[in-house]
Amino acid sequence: MNLADITAELTRISESWSPVDFMLAAKHVDLFLLGLRNTIILLVGSLCLASLLAIPLAVARAMRTPVLSTCVFAYTYLFRGTPLLVQVYLLYYGAAQFSFVRDSYLWVILREAWWCAFISLTLCSGAYITEVFRGAIEAVPRGEIEAAKACGMSGFTVFRRITLPSALRSALPAYANEVIFSVHATVIASTVTIIDILGAAKQFNIKYYLAFDGFFIAATFYMTMVFIISRGFHFWEGKWHRHLPRRHHS
Repeated sequence: MNLADITAELTRISESWSPVDFMLAAKHVDLFLLGLRNTIILLVGSLCLASLLAIPLAVARAMRTPVLSTCVFAYTYLFRGTPLLVQVYLLYYGAAQFSFVRDSYLWVILREAWWCAFISLTLCSGAYITEVFRGAIEAVPRGEIEAAKACGMSGFTVFRRITLPSALRSALPAYANEVIFSVHATVIASTVTIIDILGAAKQFNIKYYLAFDGFFIAATFYMTMVFIISRGFHFWEGKWHRHLPRRHHS
């Protein structure tokens, strides 16, 4: 066996050990960066709006306002009780079947895949975050509230300075989990023609008739995002809970 044959054999062995052709993937880095950008915009935008929506809805649920609490419960039950993929399909494919939707100003928004995915993610995340915040508000110790009232605080001041900060601190771990779930949920964007991380992976695989490479790269992107989010919330939780006794883990 001459030197050329040995080199070819070593190249074949090294390629068989590598699960991904990184050189090929590097040529399409712009495609994966486009998917990453779209995923981040979709995630951050939907979570910010969902969180803003969830706080007043959680207050309405926690305060047991007769009519409003029932409406909020119906909203959370609907969006937590049906799969997100079904919600996106109903909005993107189903809304177009109704002429009054096509003839209304809403059609400018609902005909776009991006807005259908964004609205679905926002409403679904909002339903889950509402229940997270509701549970946290109801878990605030009554002693803290009574002590604040005894100091002469009004109901609104008690809520703003005592109830809401305490609830947000206790809800932080569950909220962090919901953010991570939302990262995973963004994959629904690829089902309605949006090039997110998974959509970029699909295009990459289809172009080169691959079954693994693009999905491996997509999984790496998602794991990196989850790691950054987890560390960020861990730091944030440490800042918010630094007044509490440090728990020692065995």
